[in-house]
Amino acid sequence: MRFRLFGTRTEAHIRRSIEYLEEANLAWVEHQAAAEHHAALAKMYAERITRIEEEIKNAHQPRSLVLRQPPEEPREEIERAKPESVVAYPSRSAR
Repeated sequence: MRFRLFGTRTEAHIRRSIEYLEEANLAWVEHQAAAEHHAALAKMYAERITRIEEEIKNAHQPRSLVLRQPPEEPREEIERAKPESVVAYPSRSAR
């Protein structure tokens, strides 16, 4: 036989504790997802900083030190007129 000091109050307390546990688990999952998102952003910004610093460093070098490649001779494929990449749709009045 089980001794019940508080009767049904104990069962209600356990139910409420289970609800708190479920809420805590859900909050944990949400915060884990947010932490992963922020870690990805931090990595992206670290890479961006490195890239910008490299660009600034290269910009401050004398132009004589910057290696330049001689211009290539034009090829036949380049000289041909390329079709436009923009699609021209007929106006509404022409439909």
